[in-house]
Amino acid sequence: MFINNSLINKIINAKEIVFFTGAGISAESGIPTFRGKDGIWNKLKPEELANFNAFLKNPDMVWEWYQYRRQIIEEKQPNAGHYAIVEFENLFNNVTVITQNVDNLHNRAGSKKVLELHGNIEKNFCIKCKTRYDNLLISENKTAPKCKICGGLVRPDVVWFGEMLPQDVFNNAEKMAMRSDVCFVIGTSAVVYPAANIPIIAKQYGSLLIEINITNTELSHYCDYSLIGNSGEILPNILNEIKKLKNI
Repeated sequence: MFINNSLINKIINAKEIVFFTGAGISAESGIPTFRGKDGIWNKLKPEELANFNAFLKNPDMVWEWYQYRRQIIEEKQPNAGHYAIVEFENLFNNVTVITQNVDNLHNRAGSKKVLELHGNIEKNFCIKCKTRYDNLLISENKTAPKCKICGGLVRPDVVWFGEMLPQDVFNNAEKMAMRSDVCFVIGTSAVVYPAANIPIIAKQYGSLLIEINITNTELSHYCDYSLIGNSGEILPNILNEIKKLKNI
């Protein structure tokens, strides 16, 4: 794929880089998206599974569904897009990953600074006393577990419909977006708010906005560059061009 030299020159001079990622980068690892034609949401109604009232009404069903999702994620691996972002961290001093994904693949790939706007499916906590139950074995519980301290239900540490994003994480993400010189927007439809505000904030504060997606999105007209394709192909190509200019 041809990469514009002017784009590479602009990236090389960046002091702060943000990667804003969505379900598309995980889809390259074989994890079903929510909104694609093969998405999980097309098979199961989200309002029955991903909200707090549904969990209280039928905790075992909701827990079983999340265990199913965890099983899918556990069997998948980070892809070339994830690892390319890690390599960016080796070439630039200040790189932040802001992700809408809950699959933990950025951390597993080795990214050092990851802000998870919608939580992490591998983490859990008691809804009553907030005791953490992270990294429960998938085979350990087929029904919703109870807290060993207070007996409360243990839920996934993800943001459900109707819930606010973790404010400290979102505030930090906004700050990183404001400070960024370059903001990559990767594999996201950019329609889920308030998370979708992040690239817009970056642009408003002067960041170079680079979209990488398999199709155009509602954000495409707002971007400085819109590159159509998989991040696992495009990001390594960008890295190769950066290394050439840096004589690495």
